[in-house]
Amino acid sequence: MERQMFGNNKSIHLDNGVQQQEQQQQQRLHTVRFSTKLLATSSSSSSSSPPTTTSLKEVSSSSSSSTSSSTPPPTNFLTALIAGGLAGTSVDVALFPIDTIKTRLQSPQGFLQAGGFRGIYNGLGAAAVGSAPGAALFFSTYETCKPILLSQLQQHHHHHPLGDDDEGFTTQQHAVALSHMLAASIGEAAACLVRVPTEVIKAKMQTNTDHALSLTNTIRLVWNETHGGSPLSRWTGGLYRGYGITLMREIPFAMIQFPIYEYCKVYWADQYRRGVPVNPIEAAACGSFSGGIAAAVTTPLDVIKTRLMLGSDREGRLYQGVGDVIRKTSAEGYGVFLSGIQPRVMWISLGGFVFFGAYEGFKSSLSPWL
Repeated sequence: MERQMFGNNKSIHLDNGVQQQEQQQQQRLHTVRFSTKLLATSSSSSSSSPPTTTSLKEVSSSSSSSTSSSTPPPTNFLTALIAGGLAGTSVDVALFPIDTIKTRLQSPQGFLQAGGFRGIYNGLGAAAVGSAPGAALFFSTYETCKPILLSQLQQHHHHHPLGDDDEGFTTQQHAVALSHMLAASIGEAAACLVRVPTEVIKAKMQTNTDHALSLTNTIRLVWNETHGGSPLSRWTGGLYRGYGITLMREIPFAMIQFPIYEYCKVYWADQYRRGVPVNPIEAAACGSFSGGIAAAVTTPLDVIKTRLMLGSDREGRLYQGVGDVIRKTSAEGYGVFLSGIQPRVMWISLGGFVFFGAYEGFKSSLSPWL
């Protein structure tokens, strides 16, 4: 009986061992199947998962190559000089009446007292004489400095990386935008050497200042002013009155306008022209859009500049600098700092379309010859 019981127990133990082995095998098989399914799922979902560092590098390189393919080659100095001069003359002459209305709205004596809609072409001669050299100086400086600054910024990033490799494309975009800002600022500083005297004379004639009846009389009047507001006023009179505030207006304007303008051109070429650079009409639209934004933002600086160049307030008291202009203008109400914003935005938006369209058109026509 005991032997039989022992035999039965032994067979039970053997059966239990076999069952345990079978269960372990089934568990192993289930584990293998689950692992296989998990691997298959992860491999199928990898296309929708966030890219790895390698894939980010590939995206960065492909994006930068597509951007570089749509970026036109650098413009030489002579082409930029001539194209900029022709474009500047075109826009200043075509849209001069709007500029006159804007200047009279910003005048401390008021729109009607400054002339209203009468004689809206007063000062056109000064604008025509000064626009070509001013625009030529700007674009020749801008186009010359832009590739130099970009190269320096890229070399600086190469020797002093700011982050991981997957941030390379973003850093490249920042370098391009910064090079446009710096180049535009240098170009504005050079252009203002011609633009400021032109603006002073033009504003005097537009607002019907006493004895500013002709271009020669106005030049003589400004030259003889003793309150020039410039360290060079002993030799230049009032010709460079407002040079500092003009730079304070033009540099922020350029730092807003030109990165937007350059980005819009590249974006348009990539999205709608398969990498082919934009034509003059498309460049004109980019210039109009970027100019309108920059014009609205910098209107308060333009009001201060205009009043400082006119030299005195509505009662004939001379301005004693930028701070005095701000103080006396604030006394009239802070809304005065937005005087002329509508014609200014319209003038620069239309002017941007004409200016950049003419510039790109002249540049593409002159490039094969120069």
